Amino acid sequence: MKYENIEPAIFLERPNRFIAYVEQAGKRQICHVKNTGRCRELLLPGCEIYVQRQENPARKTPLDLIAVKKGEKLINMDSQIPNRVVEEWLRKGNLFGADARIRTECRFGNSRFDFYVEAGERRIFMEVKGVTLEENGMARFPDAPTERGVKHVQELAACRKEGYEAYLFFVIQMKGISFLEPNDKTHPAFGEALRRAAAEGVHILAYDCIVKPDTIEMDQKTEVCL
Repeated sequence: MKYENIEPAIFLERPNRFIAYVEQAGKRQICHVKNTGRCRELLLPGCEIYVQRQENPARKTPLDLIAVKKGEKLINMDSQIPNRVVEEWLRKGNLFGADARIRTECRFGNSRFDFYVEAGERRIFMEVKGVTLEENGMARFPDAPTERGVKHVQELAACRKEGYEAYLFFVIQMKGISFLEPNDKTHPAFGEALRRAAAEGVHILAYDCIVKPDTIEMDQKTEVCL
């Protein structure tokens, strides 16, 4: 996945979930934050970031916040990108083969999952979660309580009971990660739901990504420790 019009900037402050103020060439500018998570360990005053300049003159915020430097790590924090990265990766024949038929935003009962895949006789539902929280080389999810995330995990387990395959796919939006684990301290209910779903046959996968200021690409499978 490649971005256009990427520029460096310095993060100043984030007055709410949706906007931040950044500095470019000594000028203070408003920027849209494409991640409504807390990201408190990432967005520190004075840190280096990368923003995407939008060419739509009607927009109130001409910039989107795409990536942030945390020490030596470059972390993509665009919450809209994990699904696109996974779709691009699947359509190259990864995981389910080159002949797999892939559909996005598909319903199962009252639920809507990111992907539905048919590969031969296999029928598969998949939900994708982006991961930006890193602590001492470990990735953790979620970075804030997510009742929606718990619901998705429970619904994937319901798919399994109806005979479908089910996958929860964590896209770690950085490199240099030893393993991923549920963030039980922040949201124990999510960890409990994840372990229960795994015991019921839901596949739990995690892959890290090669991140550059203007690109993000799926790379290597990462161990999941439940």
